[in-house]
Amino acid sequence: MSDSELLELAKAGDEDAFRNLVEPYRGSLYAHAYRMLGSAPDAEDAVQESLLNAWRGLVRFEGRSSLRSWLYRIATNASLKLIERRPKRVLPIDYGPPADPGDPLGEPLVEAVWIEPVADGRLGLDGGHASPAARYELRESVELAFIAALQYLPPRQRAVLILRDVLGFSAREAAEVLEATSASIDTALQRAHQTVDERLPEQDQQATLQTLDDADLRRVVDGYVDAWQRDDVDALAALLTEEAVFAMPPHATWFRGRDAIAEFVRAVPMAAGNRWRLVPTRANGQLAFGHYEWSEKRGAFVAHAIDVLTLRGDRIAEITAFMEPGAFARFGLPDELPEEG
Repeated sequence: MSDSELLELAKAGDEDAFRNLVEPYRGSLYAHAYRMLGSAPDAEDAVQESLLNAWRGLVRFEGRSSLRSWLYRIATNASLKLIERRPKRVLPIDYGPPADPGDPLGEPLVEAVWIEPVADGRLGLDGGHASPAARYELRESVELAFIAALQYLPPRQRAVLILRDVLGFSAREAAEVLEATSASIDTALQRAHQTVDERLPEQDQQATLQTLDDADLRRVVDGYVDAWQRDDVDALAALLTEEAVFAMPPHATWFRGRDAIAEFVRAVPMAAGNRWRLVPTRANGQLAFGHYEWSEKRGAFVAHAIDVLTLRGDRIAEITAFMEPGAFARFGLPDELPEEG
């Protein structure tokens, strides 16, 4: 059926028609909410609320705007309401200064203040740009550095930048979504650019990955896996840039510099007796790994962290190890791996 036919059936109360109508937008709405909120579970909550509100309000949809714009308006408002009730999300490098590797790791922060990783498969990132008017590629717009930069914007500026520069909405369309004027949208976008541009690296991860051939990427992936699985500190250090960063949310502690990282890794995660298994995956448009730790009690390798790598050339500039075993299911990864196989 055409969208117009599905729309009429959905307005008449056909839930299957409604699901078929909105399903093509689910991935992009989830990505939109994730950019706004910096949290995969919060994004899921926003999408669920948005689709419920869309179903309840469908009879009032008159078609003056496109269905896409109407859905993004609902999703943006749902995200803005969540932002009012939940703290700003950050990465450890934005939370405090780097630690000395000789200091205790400290207890993880219990409050939900950390940006969380998201699996590429949830985000509908198949295309390059959402439209010719978009400033950022879709994959670039979910990278950790971009998500972290967005969180420094006031909520409505954040919405404006995403609508205009990521989704390619015109000033008029963005104004309709946010119930504002086109002039105010242009002003907000200009201010948002000033903040975000100051926080983004010179080269995004998509551009970096495109400079590397398959052999280069394989060396990074295989080298990272092998270093951890052999507890080889020197091999891991050789993969890092001189000023590399290693962070472990929900711990606020993080380290800067190859030597500091090597000292910490040698003393804690790669200390004698620790065993690891890694499974490559993709998160936030970046190289990532499901990181498993050996458990004698369970007789298996158990979910420990989702490691997301940020590259500079063919070296690792940042390792963000999200110590969230509950996130493994969102990546389609098992909770544990057998000792062999």
